[in-house]
Parts: sequence; C-alpha cells; structure tokens
Amino acid sequence: MSERGEAAGVPGSGLAKGLAVTLKTMTRRSTTQQYPDVAPDLPPRSRGVIALLEENCTVCMLCARECPDWCIYIDSHKEEVAVPGAARPRQRNVLDRFDIDFSLCMYCGICVEVCPFDALYWSPEFEYAEYDIKDLLHDKDHLGEWMATVPPPPAHDRNGEPAKEETAAARKAALPAAPAARPTTPAVRPERPALRRAESPGGTPASGGDEEGTPA
Repeated sequence: MSERGEAAGVPGSGLAKGLAVTLKTMTRRSTTQQYPDVAPDLPPRSRGVIALLEENCTVCMLCARECPDWCIYIDSHKEEVAVPGAARPRQRNVLDRFDIDFSLCMYCGICVEVCPFDALYWSPEFEYAEYDIKDLLHDKDHLGEWMATVPPPPAHDRNGEPAKEETAAARKAALPAAPAARPTTPAVRPERPALRRAESPGGTPASGGDEEGTPA
C-alpha cells in the first residue's frame, strides 16, 4: 500500500494537524509591534528617506545620471567668483533645484553611494506618507531638513584596516622634514685682463696674431 493510501486511510488527520498548529500558535506570546503607539526598533543603516547636505553638492549630476528610476531633478547656474591674485575670475556651479520624487524612488541607494562629496545620506525616518502623491516630491529645503535625523557614522573598528586617508596622513607625517633651501648668490665671473697689441718698431701692429694681440 502506498504512502498516499495510508495517509488517506485515516479520516480527519489533516484537520487534526491543522488544529494542532492553531492551538500551538495560540499559546505563544504575540510578537506584533503596537505601531504607531510604540515606535519600532529599527536596525542600523535603515533606508527611510534621503537627506541632502546642500553645501557639499557640486552639481556633478552623478546621482541623477545613475538613478535607475530617473526620480532626481537638478537645475543649476554658473556664477563668477573673484579670486585675489588671479588673472580672471573663476566659475562655480550654484544649486538652484534638487528634487527627489519618492513616489518613483525604489530606495536602491545608488545615489548615496556614487556621490563623491558626501552630499546625500540615509535617514531612518519613514513617516512621511502623504494623501496627495504630488507631495512626495521633496525639494532641496525639505531634503535638508532630514539631515537632523541622520545618525552619526559607526565608530571605526580598532582591529579593522585603517582608512586610506589615515594611512596617507601617517606616511606624510613619518617623512623627514625637507631642509630649508640655502640662498644662492650668482657666481661672479672674473674679468679677463685686456691684452695690448704688439707693435712693430715702425708703429704698425705686428703680423701673426689676432686683433687682440694674442700670439698665433
């Protein structure tokens, strides 16, 4: 007789197993979090909302180009900055618009990772639901307000590999100081004494030498 036939031969076995699981679950303590009455204990590096540190943004457009959802919108203009001692003024980009549409964002974190100047950060805040989907478009002022909720970075592991910046600074400090350059004075070339021309008894220059009177 097959296993299937043996299981089917006991009527009500499936119902008994199902009730056993139900009774076993009823005796356990509930682990449901009472949100919003009790704030959830979020794990570190939770991806809630993206915060913007505007003064670090150089309008390099890397985040907007790498975004797979194209939900980052950036506008800027250039202005001239006078530099003392420079021949002409320099130009710098000024950020006019930095918007993120969180109705399109899939929270992949690529924009935070590719930013070369640490202008974007993850904040664990997630309570920014809106009744209108248009309100999920956060401008640069709104994104800047989330910086107050960004947690500090974790402490560096003592047994871990030091950062590249720390290694470079340690190597630079270990190098001996270069000796001060001595002031150099221009070498004075000694003057060559003038040679008189050899004259013949008749008063004419003698032949066989150059015009300065040196012998041939």
